[in-house]
Amino acid sequence: MADGEAGELSAPLLLPRAAETTTKKHYHDGCPGCRLDEANKGKTGVPLLNFFYIWLVCLVAALPIQSLFPYLYFMIRDLKVAKEEQDIGFYAGFVGATYFLGRTISAVPWGMFADKYGRKPCIVISILSVVVFNTLFGLSTTYWMAIVTRGLLGLLCGILGPIKAYASEVCRKEHQALGISLVTSSRAIALVIGPAIGGFLAQPAKKYPNLFSEESIFGRFPYFLPCFVISVLAAGSCIACIWLPETLHFHNDDKVEAIDELEAQAGDSKLEAGNAKESRGESTKSLLKNWQLMSAVTLYCIFSLHDTAYLEIFSLWSVSSRKFRGLSLTSQDVGTVLAISGFGILVYQLAIYPFLAKYFGPIKPFRPAAVLSILLLATYPFMANLQGLELKILLNIASLLKNMFAVSPVSANKFAGPCWPLFFFFVF
Repeated sequence: MADGEAGELSAPLLLPRAAETTTKKHYHDGCPGCRLDEANKGKTGVPLLNFFYIWLVCLVAALPIQSLFPYLYFMIRDLKVAKEEQDIGFYAGFVGATYFLGRTISAVPWGMFADKYGRKPCIVISILSVVVFNTLFGLSTTYWMAIVTRGLLGLLCGILGPIKAYASEVCRKEHQALGISLVTSSRAIALVIGPAIGGFLAQPAKKYPNLFSEESIFGRFPYFLPCFVISVLAAGSCIACIWLPETLHFHNDDKVEAIDELEAQAGDSKLEAGNAKESRGESTKSLLKNWQLMSAVTLYCIFSLHDTAYLEIFSLWSVSSRKFRGLSLTSQDVGTVLAISGFGILVYQLAIYPFLAKYFGPIKPFRPAAVLSILLLATYPFMANLQGLELKILLNIASLLKNMFAVSPVSANKFAGPCWPLFFFFVF
C-alpha cells in the first residue's frame, strides 16, 4: 500500500497532453495560407484593410442581382419579344430567373474549385464575369442575348460561398464573426445602391436629354448606362483584389496532424481511425434525419423564393399600365421605392433585429413577421385605386415593412450584431 502511494506521489502532477505535443503548427515557406496564419499570429487587431476589400468585393458582386428590376419591364418591351403588353411579365420572368439558375448550378462546383485552387482565383474570376457579362447585358439587342448574358453572369459569379469561407480565414478566430457579418451587410448595401442605379440611370436620353443625346451610345442602348456603372465599379474592385492575400493551405499537414492526434489519444490508430470513419458516416446519415435542421433549411428556401419573387413581381406590377391594374410608375419611381426599402432593411438588420433576437430569440420575431407579411401583401391590389402623393407614401411604407419582415427568417442574428460599428466606419 505504501509502495503504491509512493508511486502515485512520485508521478508528475501535470502530464503533457498528446494534443499539445502532436498538433504543433508547422509553417511552410511556399504556402500562402501558412504565411497569412503566421502574420495573423502576431497581430491581435482587426484587419481593417482586408475586411474593407471583402466588403467591397461582396458589394460589387451583389449589385447586378436586383439592379435590373426597375427597368426590366421597359427593356422587354423595347426588345419587342412580347406580342401583347400583358405578356411582358412572362418574358421578364425568364430573364430574372436565368441568373439564379446559373448560380444554383455552379454553386457547388465553385466551392470545390475554391477548395482546390484557392479562394482568390475564384473571387477574381467572379468579379471579371461581372465586368464582362453585365456589360454585355446592357448592350443586349435581342431577347436571347439578354437571357444568355444574364445566365452566364450567374454561372460564372460563384463568389457567394467562397467569400464566406475567405472572410473567416483571413483573420484571427475572435474576428471571424465580424468578417462574416460584412458579407451579409454588403448585400444589404447592394439592395440600396443596385435598384437606385438601375432606376435613375436607365433610359438616360429620355430622363436627362441635356446630358445624353439620342445618337450617343447611351441613347442607342438605353439600358447600358446602369450596367456600365456597375461594371466600372467591378473593375475597380478587381484591381483591389491584387492586395487580397490567399488563405488556402496547399499542403496536407492538417490531415496528418488530425490522424496523429487520434493516434495519441486512443493508443490504437487503426481502431480509432475506423471508429472515426464509422462515426462520420453515421453523422452524415443522421444529418438528413435531423428534422429541426431540415425544417429550418426548408423555411429558408421558401422565404428566399418568396423574397426574390416579390422583388421581381413588385417591379413589374409597379410599372404596368393602369388598365392591367398596375401603378404606371416610371423606372425612377421604382428605383426610389426599392432604395428606400433597402435602406430600411439595412437599419433594421444592423440596429433593430439583433436586439429583438437577443431578448426574444430568433423564433418569436419570425412568426409574427410571417403572418404580417401575408396580411400586408393582401393589401397591395387595392393600391391600384390610389394616385399621387398618397400612393407613393403608402407604397413606400408597405414596401419597407414587407422587406423588413423578410429579414427575420433569413438574417443570421449570430453575426448581425458585431458588424455595425465597422460598417459605418467603412461608409462614412
